[in-house]
Amino acid sequence: MFEFIRTHQRLMQILLAIIIVPSFAFVGLGSYKSFGDDANTIAKIDGKPLSQQEFDNAVRNQLDSYRQRLGAQFDQKMFDTPEFKQNILDQLIAERAVAAEVVRSHLSVSDAQLQKTIKEQFGGEGAFDMERYKTILAAQGMTPTMYDQRMRHDMTLQQLGNAIQATGFAPRAVAKTLSDIGAQEREVQELLLPVADFVPQVKITDAMVKAFYDKNAKFFEVPEQAKIEYVVFNSAAVMSQIAVTDAEVAAYYAANQAGFTTAESRRAAHILIALKKGANAADTAAAKAKADAIVAELRKTPGDFAKVAKAKSEDPASGELGGDLDIVTKGSLPAPVEAAVLKLKQGEISDPVQSEFGFHVLTVTALKPAVVKPLDEVKNEVAEALKKQKAAKKYSEMAEAFTNTVYEQSDSLKPVADKLGLKIETAANVSRTPTPMAATAPYNNAKFLAALFSNESISSKRNTEAVETAPSTLVAGRIVEFKPASKRPLAEVDAAIRQRVTMEEAAKLAAKTGAEKLAAFKKSGDAAGFGAAKLVSRSKPEGVNGLAMQEVMKADTAKLPAYVGVDVPGMGYGIYRIGKVQQPEVQDEARRKSEAEQISSIVAQQEMHDYIELLKQKAKVKILKPIVKTTVAEVK
Repeated sequence: MFEFIRTHQRLMQILLAIIIVPSFAFVGLGSYKSFGDDANTIAKIDGKPLSQQEFDNAVRNQLDSYRQRLGAQFDQKMFDTPEFKQNILDQLIAERAVAAEVVRSHLSVSDAQLQKTIKEQFGGEGAFDMERYKTILAAQGMTPTMYDQRMRHDMTLQQLGNAIQATGFAPRAVAKTLSDIGAQEREVQELLLPVADFVPQVKITDAMVKAFYDKNAKFFEVPEQAKIEYVVFNSAAVMSQIAVTDAEVAAYYAANQAGFTTAESRRAAHILIALKKGANAADTAAAKAKADAIVAELRKTPGDFAKVAKAKSEDPASGELGGDLDIVTKGSLPAPVEAAVLKLKQGEISDPVQSEFGFHVLTVTALKPAVVKPLDEVKNEVAEALKKQKAAKKYSEMAEAFTNTVYEQSDSLKPVADKLGLKIETAANVSRTPTPMAATAPYNNAKFLAALFSNESISSKRNTEAVETAPSTLVAGRIVEFKPASKRPLAEVDAAIRQRVTMEEAAKLAAKTGAEKLAAFKKSGDAAGFGAAKLVSRSKPEGVNGLAMQEVMKADTAKLPAYVGVDVPGMGYGIYRIGKVQQPEVQDEARRKSEAEQISSIVAQQEMHDYIELLKQKAKVKILKPIVKTTVAEVK
């Protein structure tokens, strides 16, 4: 895509700032601050409260998202900052301010628009993909009606966003200037002075080695390390010692048959006659009469339910599916509708049922009665459930024994291992802080390592206390051998230091010689000693080092030839002669178009940001409670 924009953002920002004037001023959140006395309200947006619970839910959702993304690397303390909480509050305020503007602007989405969008989502130009539609709704725990509502809401907000972002465009002059800079080609010749060529000139003394050793003492520090023994007690250790009899399995099965019963399954369909909230008596009566007529029609020909639903239902999503509402689960339908469905026989047509959405004509299209699984089929499952139940009761008892034994017999882990049937593990080169190399090791836990490397544990080599390193997991350990932090002796690292200092001194000589040559070239304009000329650009460096390419493309080329010198770490000193600057013979129009679109996108995003800031002012946001005092650990 637009590589130049990514690597030269500062230049692009300057050009945009010169040509484009933002539509609105930025407004800091501090300008909203006020005082209030509602203990559960942290802010008011457009006069409507934002509760502490809503804020806590947003924090929790964000933390859950990071937890899933980061996995074992997730640390909640990383997010316990004023900035994290302020960002979430800013997002909530922005969402509320935009929603308030949608209401004020009387924006809406017609049934036809909604139906068209849903069809495009699940079919496009082809046939409506009913299975994909059902799968996605089921995964989100939504009914067709709920999905319609969400889509209508999202489409309304999108109308407002599209209207604002459509005003963002890239002026042709900006797009052309940036495109020309990105595509520019420069003819360069390279003269490299390798570090290795200057090594023979370097003379390293003992004093230089000693000075490097003293100045860089941290390079030669060896952290404290220990060889340890440890034991792990967890639920798996308890489970391994639990046994159940056939009689216990049979008794548990008899007492908990509900858990081994496949619940009744009902698949329903409906025809909706929509009724607006707060409709008057005349409109309600008219909708009811319409539903009554459909009931009368279907009771004569119940097999036509799907056909009638497609023709007459005012629920666009389910109507396309012949009124299908999928398998009915508790809470998946409005309460009166769900209650009516549960009373119907398969194929029976209900009387009209009123809900907040209007009048529903219902039928059950498939019905599977509840089935109890036989004991033989679930015996292993029952045994496992029983073992877990027993283990849960025994865990506390064994955990207490583990904790007491490692404390009372602290000179060895053998007593607790023998008593509870645990294995003593060992580990070498363990340091005071957790390391990525031992990420999954039970001992690689900050709290446990703190106990292990306490002064008392190091000096006495006795057991640590039992430390909970994870839910239902206790670890205790002891130091067998301890090596304090030390510094590698000079004699041991002398050769490595000599090599390092030699290369550093050689690099200095190369840079000094290179700077002298560069000055001479700038005076003479000579090309002697340089390699063959080659055309390079930001996207095609043709083997030129990345650091050198930056300097070559930044060089002032008002007067040619131009020269730049670059100290390239690990390689030497490079001198580059720029003999020509040009645009490609053939312009890549597709690239130019893509770049212009990306600049427009950046401008549009800025326009949207500024518009939202304006809406925040319009909504008269008031902060009533300082959220920064709440820690994320308190959000349960």
